[in-house]
Amino acid sequence: MRADLHLHSSYSDGAYPPREIARRVAAAGVGLFSLTDHDGMEGEEEARAAAKEFGLAFVSGWEISSYAEEGKVHVLGYGCRRGKAYETFLEERIRGGYLRAEDSLKKANARFSLSLTMEDVLREQTEKSTPVHTVHVVRAVARAIGIPSEKAYSAYFAKGKAAYSELCRPTPEEAVSVIHACGGIAVLAHPGRLGADCAAREALADRLCAVGLDGIECFYTSHTVRETERFRAYAKSRGLLETGGSDFHADGRGEAVGQPEFRPSERLLRALRIR
Repeated sequence: MRADLHLHSSYSDGAYPPREIARRVAAAGVGLFSLTDHDGMEGEEEARAAAKEFGLAFVSGWEISSYAEEGKVHVLGYGCRRGKAYETFLEERIRGGYLRAEDSLKKANARFSLSLTMEDVLREQTEKSTPVHTVHVVRAVARAIGIPSEKAYSAYFAKGKAAYSELCRPTPEEAVSVIHACGGIAVLAHPGRLGADCAAREALADRLCAVGLDGIECFYTSHTVRETERFRAYAKSRGLLETGGSDFHADGRGEAVGQPEFRPSERLLRALRIR
């Protein structure tokens, strides 16, 4: 069975609703997928219904946007239950996301002499039941100053840039903890995108292993063959599960549903409770 365990929809920063994601998964010849929107699983019911419609296997998922000294450290959670631990964490992310967006917007307004409001930012958010993210601020500002969103983010909103905000960002250890509290398995996302060298990446992963990290995303859109081999060797040495996904958000970004090709092991399928 081919799988894509890293996909985003309009419930976070993706372009398409869950049903369209499921349709594309089926069209790509992938049999198992997970919708991993940032900081919430609010699109789960739509995705599960669409999976049934298209004859696909589905596992609930989300991607927690956490931060450490190394910078952005995303942690994927699979098979989580939407109980008290989840609802409490989601409320914190909604409240914190709004405060962080306000802070970033204030800095961007000062940097570009703009007068954008949070209403302008919230118009960029398709689903209102989920946290507002930096990407929504980026889109509003990018439109106002007339440059692409990707360029605006890297130039002004990335860590250390003029409109970056540190407010209300959970640590990766907290991400692992809440995923486990929700009954799920915690996976370090796209380690190749961490800005550190190999030794620092492994030190971070070791730190997360100490608090119960279950897996590592070895197969990923931008990982080189050498990186994939290195991450697989690390996973094997630590007894971690190996996962994979495209991180697809929208057309035109260089990501393709079902790529790179990933076939989960029997061990991973058992952990995901996939028959």
